[in-house]
Amino acid sequence: MPRSRRAARRGPGSARARSPASEEEAGSEVLSHCSSASEGTSPADEGAGSEAASEQGQEEEAEDRLKEHMDNLLDKSTKMRQAALQSLRLAFSSRILSEFLLERRIMLTDSLEKCLKKGKGEEQALASTVLTLLCLQMGSGPEGEELFHSLKPVLISVLTDSTASPGARQSCAMALGMCCYIAAADLEDLILCLSCLEGIFSPPSMGEGTSATTQHGPLHCSALQSWSLLLTICPPSHIKSILDNRWLKLSPLLSSSSVTLRILAGETIALIFELAQDLEEDLYYQDTEFLCAQLKILATESNKYRAKTDRRKQHSIFRDILRFIENGEYQEETVRFGLECMYLDSWARQRTYQAFKEVLGSGICHHLQNNDLLREIFGLGPPLVLDAAAVKTSKVSRFEKHLYNSAAFKARTKARSRVRDKRADVL
Repeated sequence: MPRSRRAARRGPGSARARSPASEEEAGSEVLSHCSSASEGTSPADEGAGSEAASEQGQEEEAEDRLKEHMDNLLDKSTKMRQAALQSLRLAFSSRILSEFLLERRIMLTDSLEKCLKKGKGEEQALASTVLTLLCLQMGSGPEGEELFHSLKPVLISVLTDSTASPGARQSCAMALGMCCYIAAADLEDLILCLSCLEGIFSPPSMGEGTSATTQHGPLHCSALQSWSLLLTICPPSHIKSILDNRWLKLSPLLSSSSVTLRILAGETIALIFELAQDLEEDLYYQDTEFLCAQLKILATESNKYRAKTDRRKQHSIFRDILRFIENGEYQEETVRFGLECMYLDSWARQRTYQAFKEVLGSGICHHLQNNDLLREIFGLGPPLVLDAAAVKTSKVSRFEKHLYNSAAFKARTKARSRVRDKRADVL
């Protein structure tokens, strides 16, 4: 992807403003300031051992807090359990804790199951989110598979319970899709989860006289997100039946009152066309023309009753969807994290990244750098291991930055003052 470059421009008076002598003086003063500061902070080398010891102490203290939060999951107080779930969610999304959780996963799984079965509303939603993050920490091996099989029936039970809290059902839809994506080893589990999620965003009663536009909400969005995520790992033998029998069910969702659901439906349609191309299947029959007509309307509609920001976002995304379906062009995106970057160059790759980003939040960058599972999914290879020298050269402490900036500011001020004095003499 081309990068914009800024050309450095110098006016005719810039050479006079900064003479070689003044630049050398400024540089020498910066060096003298920094050297004097480093001489004053030489005991930092002696404190390297104590700093390592303090880090180990902080690590042990953090583990003790995690153990306390896990114990609080069994507390009688609902508020205490919810607070513990919140703390675990933040910890699991911001750090790699696989080794710590490995020997505690059975106890934690039992506690989360009780929260899902006996809890209500927010507690169930938090428990399913923590379950997703725990599965992400365990990975796709036997431990993750065991976790998924243990709590899959509970997730499906809450998701399909019409009397349960919408927030809890929404979170369970996300958890079911993510855990199945990470840890399901059997095709039967994959098909079951696909069917369960499809029953949420396209129920059989949708066309029985009731307007579909008033029924759609965040639950339908989460179910469709998880369903489309699972499409990306379906084997070719099962993909064709999905393409033939189910993709047209997405067309009514393009008329939803929810802009988020309209966009998700459009992106899922683009994903299905992409999967069809991979299978060398031809989807261009009579229904495709009607579908493209719908997409063109959504890419250009100017209904005043829709918010301006919603219309702008919808127009941009549906133009990309239509361009892909008609011409096969995809708008590539770049994701940067640490010293690395990766490219989202397909609808399947984008859907996968968005799913993990929604679960991890601001912790996505840390997990992309250090989580073996995510690095394997996105083809990033093993985590980068930098030696102490490389880390030291790539990271500068806040104190060192402050010293350098302070010294540089003083040197620039003195150099410019001399230049101003010379200009005053000339004038």
